Amino acid sequence: MTARTYYATGALLLLTGCTMAPSYTRPAAPVPAAWPTGPAYKAPADATTAGKQAADIPWQDFFIEPHLRQVIELALKENRDLRVAVLNIEKTRAQYQIQRADLLPTVNGTAGATIQRLPADLSSTGRARTSEQYSVGLGVSSYELDLFGRVRSLKDQALEEYLATEQARRAVQISLVAEVANAWLTLAADRERLKLAQETLASQQESYQLIQHRFDAGASSQLDLRQAQTRVEAARVDSALYTAQLAQAVNALNLLVGAAVPADLLPSELGAITAMQELPVGLPSEVLLKRPDILQAEGLLKAANANIGAARAAFFPRIGLSASFGTASAKLTDLFMPGSAAWNFVPQISVPLFDTGRNLASLKVSEANRHIAVAQYEKAIQTAFREVADTLANNGTLDEQLQAQQALAEASADSYRLSEARYDKGVDSYLTVLDSQRSTYSAQQGLISVRLAKLANQVTLYKVLGGGAGK
Repeated sequence: MTARTYYATGALLLLTGCTMAPSYTRPAAPVPAAWPTGPAYKAPADATTAGKQAADIPWQDFFIEPHLRQVIELALKENRDLRVAVLNIEKTRAQYQIQRADLLPTVNGTAGATIQRLPADLSSTGRARTSEQYSVGLGVSSYELDLFGRVRSLKDQALEEYLATEQARRAVQISLVAEVANAWLTLAADRERLKLAQETLASQQESYQLIQHRFDAGASSQLDLRQAQTRVEAARVDSALYTAQLAQAVNALNLLVGAAVPADLLPSELGAITAMQELPVGLPSEVLLKRPDILQAEGLLKAANANIGAARAAFFPRIGLSASFGTASAKLTDLFMPGSAAWNFVPQISVPLFDTGRNLASLKVSEANRHIAVAQYEKAIQTAFREVADTLANNGTLDEQLQAQQALAEASADSYRLSEARYDKGVDSYLTVLDSQRSTYSAQQGLISVRLAKLANQVTLYKVLGGGAGK
């Protein structure tokens, strides 16, 4: 009998350790095996830098600007979206612990007393009497023997969902770090734009005053005077516009951070924020599968896969056990006396015979959810591939754009100086000076935009390669 008991126990443990969930196989990535090539792209950096890929470089190592690093640290403490992501982790962890607890019996301690008076006409003795009953014990209620893995599959589903929320938090952190850096750079660019507009306004006011004196002396026409006035008013409009835009940039940064950023941490002008001019790119299969948003999608796919096991197990019998052991007595003083032991054992089995197709429909729902999760996982990979490819395309052309824009700004400035000299000598009209000044101002504003785009593209490339989740 002892050997049979061991065999039965072993078989029971073997059965309860299995699930009916299908074996998980990671879907093939529906993207090319290499990044795009062509005129817009340049050869990517080596796959590793000092043994690291971009996803392995913490943001503290990527960003070198001390004020920006302090702002990012503040955002990681105060940003509400990141706080919600952390709270979601705590919630799903608790849900997983609840589901995991169903694998083991729940033992409850019980104690009770029943005191009842029976009237004479209900008493078997014909006289009124009072009865008492006291009990103390331990009990297990409705514990399911997980013979077909239903409870274990639900536990696996809860575990994968919990792990997916952790990846969701990492994805939020990566996005937050990049958004704060880009907002910080945008604020710096707006300050440069405002400074340029104010300097242009001061210059145009000086030119207007000179032409006013020349007009008063009869050396300039009223047309020249009015044309100079139009440039003054246009510069005043731009100055007001960029003043408002700068204030909005500060507000946007404060919202991202989740608190007011100290004024001494705000940038004064555009400048290098990272010492890494080239990031290691590697192959799509190495890079994309490390991104937390893709790991999150795969975790949800695994959860949907585990849920199929629970749906399949619903077709098979469910065995529940309820039991209790303790003492009971009609007198409180005799509660723990010899002979007062009391116990019960209530096994129950439920066999699905006719459920009008409910279990079959539930299985179809779980299988459809898995197909949806596969499609979402594949779409996440495709989206990530496109983001990296777009950023690499910008990265391959921004240096050329910056050189061309710099040359354009210098040529426009020279043209402006020459046109002013020709106007002073009476060779050209003031309209030529205005055209040259407009071209110079536009080229200088464009140079600020291209410099911003180059710095922002470095941040974006770091983000889309999965960097920024370091603590």
